[in-house]
Amino acid sequence: MARKYRLEYLKKKKRKEREKEIKRRQALEAEAAREAYRSRKVQNEEKDVETVYGKTTEKEENVLREILGWILYVLIIIGATYLIVTYVGQRTRVSGESMLPSLHNEDNLIVDKISYRFRDPKRYEIIVFPYKYQEDTYYIKRIIGLPGETVQVKDGAVYINGELLGEAYGIEPIEDDKKGIAAEPITLGEDEYFVMGDNRNHSSDSRDPSVGILNRDDLIGRAWIRIWPLDSIGVIQHE
Repeated sequence: MARKYRLEYLKKKKRKEREKEIKRRQALEAEAAREAYRSRKVQNEEKDVETVYGKTTEKEENVLREILGWILYVLIIIGATYLIVTYVGQRTRVSGESMLPSLHNEDNLIVDKISYRFRDPKRYEIIVFPYKYQEDTYYIKRIIGLPGETVQVKDGAVYINGELLGEAYGIEPIEDDKKGIAAEPITLGEDEYFVMGDNRNHSSDSRDPSVGILNRDDLIGRAWIRIWPLDSIGVIQHE
């Protein structure tokens, strides 16, 4: 009997140990499952953060590229404008009535600054030049005398090399008190030009000592296109 009870005791003991071992393994598996879940959750959160950060970074890069693109565009426009204004054309506005009837007060013009880089100025061309006694002030007049010629105003008209200049730009005879320095013959140098306004009795030009004879380097360019007023838009005729 004692042996029988002992065997049953050993069987119960082994069964309890097996149950205990099973519970221990189940507990370990449950802990491992919880740990795996926590690990996956952390990884997913990190991926979400990386995704959000990646999207934010990409968006910031796109904005930065767009800003840099606009800056480059503005710099190109500024550079092109500088080149055009410096070497090709310049906008100028007529102030006063010295060029009537060809040009009127408040006419807006584009000045061609490139032609004279390739050829000499011609008679009757309307040109723009700076007034030497006032900064940022420009005059617009017509070329009358060319290098090497002798210019004189007499009998109400212009004479070139002693011969009457056959031009019709002056709107009226030149008054005696408007002859200025051209009352006596003036011989121009090899790069000198004599300019006058078409409204001869109401123009400050080469006859006036404050303006005087112009050198080739003084000529910024020739009037090219009238852009204002709208009803007068067009290429300016010089001859």
